[in-house]
Amino acid sequence: MNGITHKGVTEHFSWPLCASQLAKIQEWAHNASSTETGASPTLIGMGDIAVWVAALTGGTAVIASWVTNLGNVRAARVQAEASVQAQYRERVRELRRAAYLGLMEHAHVSGELYWRAGDALHQITDPRQQLTRLEELRSELREAYDPLMHSVRVVVLEGPAATAEAAQGVLDAAKKVNRCLWRFTCGDGDARDHFVELQGAYLRDLGRFVDAARAAMEAP
Repeated sequence: MNGITHKGVTEHFSWPLCASQLAKIQEWAHNASSTETGASPTLIGMGDIAVWVAALTGGTAVIASWVTNLGNVRAARVQAEASVQAQYRERVRELRRAAYLGLMEHAHVSGELYWRAGDALHQITDPRQQLTRLEELRSELREAYDPLMHSVRVVVLEGPAATAEAAQGVLDAAKKVNRCLWRFTCGDGDARDHFVELQGAYLRDLGRFVDAARAAMEAP
């Protein structure tokens, strides 16, 4: 805090000056220039009031500039963080899209083999030929199962939870269909009817996964 003595009265001012205080100082400076030397105001701590006012005004400008720069830095930081988050979300979307497409591709391969097995069950009347054809299809299904299982694991890893659960449902349904075909080749007569039921369940589970994957990709 500084003070000014004018006509025997000392008035103190806090820095930075408000508009009314600055106007009063300027008024005193103007009056001092038109009075006698003995009536000049005395500035406590500084010899020249004009220099003091200029210094305070300049300090205020420096503070204002610093505040402006600080605001610019904060705005730039916020913008950079938003850009990083946007890039992260886009990367997650790309990984999930690839995982979902991979699962649907492998599930389609198994689904096609199930259709061929259904044809063999209902169209091949010779038992030996039917068994031979089903064994061939079971061999292809075993080869298709590992890629399907791997794709399901990738989806479970990428998420979200609803899509991961639906993917696991597809894999569980595939296990049941494959086991049913094995039972038929082992002579289980009821396996034929169960196969049609389990094939339908597999397709329904695959449809639920597709819906969950679409919802996940459309989510903000």
